[in-house]
Amino acid sequence: MWCQRLLWLLRGRRGSTGRHQPWLPRTPRPILAAPARYHPTAPASPCCAWQLHQDHLELRYGSTVMRLDFVWLRDHCRSASCYNAKTNQRSLDTASVDLAIRPQAVRADEATLFLTWPDGHVTRYGLEWLARNSYEGQKQQVMHPRILWNAEIYRQAQVPSVDCRSFLETDEGLKEFLQNFLLYGIAFVENVTPTKEDTEILAERISIIRETIYGRMWYFTSDFSRGDTAYTKLALDRHTDTTYFQEPCGIQVFHCLKHEGTGGRTLLVDGFHAAEQVLRQAPEHFELLAKVPLKHEYVESVGGCHNHMIGVGPVLNVYPWNNELYLIRYNNYDRAVINTVPHDVVRRWYHAHRALTAELRRPDNELWVKLKPGKALFVDNWRVLHGREAFTGYRQLCGCYLTRDDVLNTARLLGLQA
Repeated sequence: MWCQRLLWLLRGRRGSTGRHQPWLPRTPRPILAAPARYHPTAPASPCCAWQLHQDHLELRYGSTVMRLDFVWLRDHCRSASCYNAKTNQRSLDTASVDLAIRPQAVRADEATLFLTWPDGHVTRYGLEWLARNSYEGQKQQVMHPRILWNAEIYRQAQVPSVDCRSFLETDEGLKEFLQNFLLYGIAFVENVTPTKEDTEILAERISIIRETIYGRMWYFTSDFSRGDTAYTKLALDRHTDTTYFQEPCGIQVFHCLKHEGTGGRTLLVDGFHAAEQVLRQAPEHFELLAKVPLKHEYVESVGGCHNHMIGVGPVLNVYPWNNELYLIRYNNYDRAVINTVPHDVVRRWYHAHRALTAELRRPDNELWVKLKPGKALFVDNWRVLHGREAFTGYRQLCGCYLTRDDVLNTARLLGLQA
């Protein structure tokens, strides 16, 4: 799996001695009066055992070995005096915890760890909770389960569109739509009345609409009313939007209201699938694309629109604890002058960028879709790149950007992992 391979890469390279140089500092050796040994919870529970070290507790539960800092164990206490279970908020003042704290007593049974602190306070932890929430447990999990795809994988999956009425009026239809969106990064709603007002109602079913320099809901034609290539009839290469924002917009909605002409098909590419191929073939390229910060820029002075936006970040963005990819920022139109890295890194970055671009442009990774009135498309702008072939005639789209937090919140309220 790509996240385990990247974890190995980021933890460091082997030095001249041949010994592994870890990414994080090594855990201090235990200082004990007697040789270290595990304390089993009970004869009937061989799956759990613990061992005290100078500044942390080492806990083995099932196949997971956790190293839990004493301050962390005190800080995360879920007792009534430390944590408000009604609001799910911490009550304990973290700054009041002694950074040299150490439990006076430790014991465990088949399901629970008990720690008694110097002031007599007792903390209880469920072993399952610790296994899920420890660093060691988290790095084995993914935040957002996904199905990576190329054109053939997506077609064979036969992912259904959701009917507009079911989407708007039932939790079942909304849940089916969101599950498709979370897994594939794209989802369609059919039988939408082809107006901007109805598209707005559709979007607001799952999120607050994010107002940007393009407004709240926008019409999209080839009149060059904005200083952007998208407002022409020219073809657009694959890209993600708003890379020049400090936080790129999370979801984009497209709805074709009218097209009297030819061409104009929409191109969709799973950027995470392409990135995984780069990781497999050249992990050093993946690492560089995940570490080198770049500027993206939007400069506009057309009519009454005057904007100068700058966003900074690497092409690939990963969670540091499990190296799961969560955001791709790829737009060759808006990438600014590369002046954030020294000369000895620039050439290596270009090689890495070329490797990713080659994967993104592989024909078998391209999913072409003809948007027609009544069919709305939702795109995960943090994952899926979109583009367009050139067209003739009059073509009008409407759409908007959605706040990512609200979409994920809606999904969680329906019981989905997001």
